[in-house]
Amino acid sequence: MQEIRSKIRAVPDFPKPGILFRDITTLLKDPDGLKDVMKYFSIRYKGRKIDKIVGIESRGFILGATLSYMLGIGFIPVRKANKLPAHTRRIDYALEYGTDTLEIHSDAIIPGERVLLVDDLLATGGTAKAAAQLVESLGGIIVECAFLIELTDLKGRDKLNEYNIFSLIDFKEE
Repeated sequence: MQEIRSKIRAVPDFPKPGILFRDITTLLKDPDGLKDVMKYFSIRYKGRKIDKIVGIESRGFILGATLSYMLGIGFIPVRKANKLPAHTRRIDYALEYGTDTLEIHSDAIIPGERVLLVDDLLATGGTAKAAAQLVESLGGIIVECAFLIELTDLKGRDKLNEYNIFSLIDFKEE
């Protein structure tokens, strides 16, 4: 894990002063780093009864779609408002300052399908919680929420306490 951790860049004061941003682009551009991440995820989920993978915009698309390909199961994008072309289900959710909206295609999930939710980062948990609620509103069952990185000091896991959570790497504030 240290090898993967070392390929994640810390960017101070982004997107605003006081925030230490964990940038995975340095990991993604390294073919061995990305391969290692996907190997860990595929080992964890291979053979589990998962019907679909839902990836959260935007870096969740990279990890989720790659894992979908590796496991031979379908991929579903959850996007910001007004980005999906067909009929959607939407949810508004609270941010630290204001609200945002996520959408999923209304026909993306068949009731009873078992879904793995994937994103790059678990911080406060608001976005992942909203995405999970969208999946459930279509009748999907969340098998687990998987993250590359968890910022443990922000306690996002607490907001997702009714779901199984897996994070490959965790960071505490430095």
